[in-house]
Amino acid sequence: MDDMMEEALQIFREESAELLEEAESALLSLEEDASDTELVNGVFRSFHTIKGSSGLFGFEDVVAFTHVAESVLGRVRGSELALDDELLSLMLRCRDHMALLVEKALDGNAPLSDDERGKGDALVARLETYLQTETVTPSAAAPAAEVTIDDATGTVANENWHISLHFGRDALRNGMDPLAFLRYLPKVGDILSLVTLYDRMPQASEMDPEDCYLGFELDLRSEADKQAIEEVFEFARDDCDICILPPHSTIAGYAELIDALPDEHMPIGEILVKTGAITPHELAAALQYQQERNSHAEADEPVPVIGALLVERGSTEPEVIATAVQKQKAVKNKQSLEQQSVRVNASKLDSLIDLVGELVISGANSRLLAAQQGDMALIQSQETMSRLVEDIRDTTLGLRMVQVGDTFNRFRRVVREVSKELGKKIDFRISGGDTELDKTVTEKIADPLMHLVRNAMDHGLETPEGRLAAGKPETGLLSLDARHDSGSIVIEIRDDGGGLRRDKIFAKALSLGLIENNQGMSDRDIFRLIFEPGFSTADQVTNLSGRGVGMDVVRKNIDALRGQVDVDSVLGQGTTFTIRLPLTLAIIDGFLVRVGGSPYVIPLDMVVECIELDESQTDSLRHSDYINLRDKVLPFVRLGEWFDVPGSPSERESIIVVRFAGEMAGIVVDQLFGEYQTVIKPLGKVFQNLRVISGATILGSGEVAMIIDVAALVKEVVDREPTFRGSPGALVQRHSTTVH
Repeated sequence: MDDMMEEALQIFREESAELLEEAESALLSLEEDASDTELVNGVFRSFHTIKGSSGLFGFEDVVAFTHVAESVLGRVRGSELALDDELLSLMLRCRDHMALLVEKALDGNAPLSDDERGKGDALVARLETYLQTETVTPSAAAPAAEVTIDDATGTVANENWHISLHFGRDALRNGMDPLAFLRYLPKVGDILSLVTLYDRMPQASEMDPEDCYLGFELDLRSEADKQAIEEVFEFARDDCDICILPPHSTIAGYAELIDALPDEHMPIGEILVKTGAITPHELAAALQYQQERNSHAEADEPVPVIGALLVERGSTEPEVIATAVQKQKAVKNKQSLEQQSVRVNASKLDSLIDLVGELVISGANSRLLAAQQGDMALIQSQETMSRLVEDIRDTTLGLRMVQVGDTFNRFRRVVREVSKELGKKIDFRISGGDTELDKTVTEKIADPLMHLVRNAMDHGLETPEGRLAAGKPETGLLSLDARHDSGSIVIEIRDDGGGLRRDKIFAKALSLGLIENNQGMSDRDIFRLIFEPGFSTADQVTNLSGRGVGMDVVRKNIDALRGQVDVDSVLGQGTTFTIRLPLTLAIIDGFLVRVGGSPYVIPLDMVVECIELDESQTDSLRHSDYINLRDKVLPFVRLGEWFDVPGSPSERESIIVVRFAGEMAGIVVDQLFGEYQTVIKPLGKVFQNLRVISGATILGSGEVAMIIDVAALVKEVVDREPTFRGSPGALVQRHSTTVH
């Protein structure tokens, strides 16, 4: 029992976190369009679900506080309150307090501190100012419609929807307000008549003041469909019985829609849902009722089919069922399957990734042994197995890929709060949120992005007065963008602020001894100095920045992810931070090479082409570090010299052309072995300062191969002081070597 409860609490923890994130996202979106009823309903739905789930576990503090916030949202849904900036800010703080209450509840109902309880009481007091006692009467002003029932069909004979609503005994205990639904119903139509039912009211001596005995019968004139009308009562489905009968003219329309369905077999319930004759909830309730009837029926007692039950429960009409049955008989039996999703613990997924990695290594070993045996049947079987392992690898890695938009959306709240604190107007824009990245990388990139976003707001963007004085709009632009590029993900943080001052950065670096006065440096090199430990050009320290630690943390965290961060800026126009990260930290497609007696792996998605050099080309380039590649200067590095590999270079070397961040470079190696599935093994702390190495992998032979960090290598090659500078033509004249 304890294990079951622990599992249920874990599910509640995960679901409440997701609901709170959805609520925050919806509230921030409402700041742009407060009239979006779907967003309001989304926030209400999140709060209501958390309240209901908390009640199941006896988390009374969560239930009590959320009920008050939900009641205010109910008035917003009913157009009784305008969602202005003040109320929106209040709801965001309520969302934060709900998160705190949920955390305390899951921590064994830990008590709130005096400060936390005081803040909660203050929020409740502010919420209650939005709640006023009202007396809601039936729509007396609305003209009453005469309602008659057709004896033959049992349906409403007029042209209006008829709704029968009976609340359950526990509706009030579960936080339901019966009148709230009547206040909201006019948003989808006009209430023509309303009768309050007291038929379930017991004798006074038997009444429980906490029980609900109310019911309503009403007629509604509306152009909405049945699904839209039922959604009004979405939050009361479990606490009441609802029967919605359509206008008589709509019944004939349902029959036409059923006849127009494509010729494929569907169960009766699905046919009715597709045409709107019943709602999904009505179908689910009828199926559950059928199951209960079946479990309690006698052996020889027939249980009504689903169509008869739907008519019996008042969900639809006999002629609609008859039309659906005829349609079903006219087509073949073909079941449609619904896609399902399963919640999986992250640790289990990580274990699966590890096992797949071991499977890849074992597969490489089997492939090597098969090649050594020379048995063609075994080799072919192993190739088939390798393809399957590769498919398993790709599918498994896909399970851990998530959209970065969820991480980006967290900063909308940060921008909103910080901009108000700084007195700045900021337009925050997100693009590329559907770009996918490994979940592990996504989690670890959140802190660096937070530093960069806050830095852009504090240092980058000017005050409204400063922007107007500079001839800019008073609202600054801050954008966060993500995209895929050459096997990496590129994240850009851009602002249209004042930009970085090169002279100020240079002077600060000079005073700290980071550079020498006569040291020639490009603007790009100067701007990179802001990532040095303790570096800051802020005139004063604030609670946002100025201590000289944030940018250093950014670079360290991104380096730990085998990524790269760069900065570009134009004075008076703005600054752009560019982060490049690998898509995954687990398994990649690599290109296996050998230099001397040592194997190396180069990430395949960064390889552009391979060039095999003949003996004459090798000799002519022996003392150079540039070649002419189709009239373009290509710098290269000899991997053997870089790592000081013992032995003489091969007589016929090869150049692997790689690309990263738009820059190209060459890597000279002795042998090429082709594509290789590479399981990345992190290096220990002893090797953490190893340049241009991002990890290691185990080959099928048991050898350990280093994985080349192409990003770092390209940077080293491109940024080094060249031994020769000139045009491609001059390079050809000097070396007489052109590679095509």
